[in-house]
Amino acid sequence: MPTFAQLCGIHDAARQQALEHTSELITASSLELVRFAWCDLHGVTRGKTLVAGAAAKAMQDGVGMVSTLMLKDTSDRTAFKVFEPGGTSGLPGFEFASNLLLLADPTSFRQLPWTPTTGWVQGQLWFQNGQPVELDTRRVLQQALTRLAQAGYGMKCGLEVEFHIYRIRDTEAQLDPEQAGWPGLPPAVNMIHPGYNLLTEGWYDLAEEPLRIVQHTAQALGLPLLSLEIELGPSQVEAVFEATDALTAADNMVLFRNAVKQALRRAGYHASFMCRPPFANIMSSGWHLHQSLVDNETGRNVFQREAPAPGSTATDAQNTLSELGEHYLAGLLAHARGMAVFCTPTINGFGRYRPNALAPQAVLWGRDNRGAMLRVVGQCGDGATRIENRIGEPAANPYLYLASQVHAGLDGITRRLKAPPATDAPYGASDTLLPTSLGEALQALQADPLLVQAFGSAFVDYLVRVKQSELGRYEQAEDKDDWQRREYFSRI
Repeated sequence: MPTFAQLCGIHDAARQQALEHTSELITASSLELVRFAWCDLHGVTRGKTLVAGAAAKAMQDGVGMVSTLMLKDTSDRTAFKVFEPGGTSGLPGFEFASNLLLLADPTSFRQLPWTPTTGWVQGQLWFQNGQPVELDTRRVLQQALTRLAQAGYGMKCGLEVEFHIYRIRDTEAQLDPEQAGWPGLPPAVNMIHPGYNLLTEGWYDLAEEPLRIVQHTAQALGLPLLSLEIELGPSQVEAVFEATDALTAADNMVLFRNAVKQALRRAGYHASFMCRPPFANIMSSGWHLHQSLVDNETGRNVFQREAPAPGSTATDAQNTLSELGEHYLAGLLAHARGMAVFCTPTINGFGRYRPNALAPQAVLWGRDNRGAMLRVVGQCGDGATRIENRIGEPAANPYLYLASQVHAGLDGITRRLKAPPATDAPYGASDTLLPTSLGEALQALQADPLLVQAFGSAFVDYLVRVKQSELGRYEQAEDKDDWQRREYFSRI
């Protein structure tokens, strides 16, 4: 009888070899448990923990998971009425909280550094008949990258991730059963550095203990960490990663974000990837995504230009970027409003778009301009020439963030779009502003026919339904600060 992996059509000789290797590692490392993890719509890892002896079979036959895990909003409420007739219309296979199967990739195996004798594998969801669950966000990125590969290109991404780390003062309110809520309260916290002293060595030394945990965790997991930095805001830090292919970059972001939260929690710290933590004096955190395209045959950076285009000036895109790079840049600009919800998916994140805050407000690009939405980095002859998108928040689902870039950039290439001149006034008057709220961003996505077609109308309808559940509860909340404290600060 075929295994479930064979039914899904993904098991071959290479996967069998990887499965045998992973099984040997589990045994040789004397592991007791293996976590089977999956990334949900909100970028949070969920899954089940199996005893080590059951892991190999589970990587062949799958692990059952309730399908409502895909239908949750940020509070863990199910946004669809799965037990009512028509409650999941348009979502066949999700009726009645039916089962899906999580099939793990044996090559993703890691031993977790913060918890003894525990392994970890990453999986994707399948229907019981062996068909892929197309709403799985990792699969959404894979489909986008397939489109890009058909055009002859691959994508490289480098990550700059800002976030906050706090020392836990006590967990009394968080763990008091009399104060339990849905969602519950976060722990009471203190800062790890006072802030407002950017990149100071003294503040780094003050915060070195938790940053060492971040360093050791990332490196033990094989993540390509380059640097750890003190950001401007109180208790705010940044992690920078070497560029990799796009799918690896997205996987790394998922693993990093969820792993450091757990490792720091074990040591008495609370890490938050919420854009604007619920305190009076903070600085917003962004996730700056550096991206370039490479030729699939040669590996050459196709954004790179050897000399400025004849007759161009410093404000012209082709003074720095190749013709194809300009088209890609113009595509990102053309779909900036529609892609915003993929880059900034929380109510809280839109508070970041403020004047002179190193965060964008308008749909503009600039040369090495950190106030513009898109920052072109590099110069002629520079193999590291790239476009930095500064619209994202660290809570974004990495697969959706990157997929939105691919679809928008490809449209620019297909239509040979031209970019406007570079801005020298990113906070001046502009014809096109970024959305200022989650509701406006959802409307902008629905009004962008190219992105709706590229992601699929079924996926867009699904995303909008889940995000509207989040938005509706926020609008009904009497204490909106408390709502964000519970919804985001305690969980993201």
